[in-house]
Amino acid sequence: MSHRRPGFDRRVTILAPGTSRPFDTADWADALVILECGELELETLSGCRVRLQPGAIFWLAGLPLRCLHNPGQQPAVLVAVSRRKSAGDR
Repeated sequence: MSHRRPGFDRRVTILAPGTSRPFDTADWADALVILECGELELETLSGCRVRLQPGAIFWLAGLPLRCLHNPGQQPAVLVAVSRRKSAGDR
């Protein structure tokens, strides 16, 4: 889901309980991410995991991640806010 604000794009990603999503750098480029609700684990390429709680604000661009996991019992709702690209940026 995407919402348009002057100068910014807002995208919501929902991970169902117990599911995972492969990490794709392009999905998170130039985005500040807020974990609105639920739990999220970030799995690095080396297999280490970092667990985030609701309210966490983070940046995923440039991180060596393999996967995003929802280990919790409720959906994990991630809100990504990024600068809108102008026609000259493409």
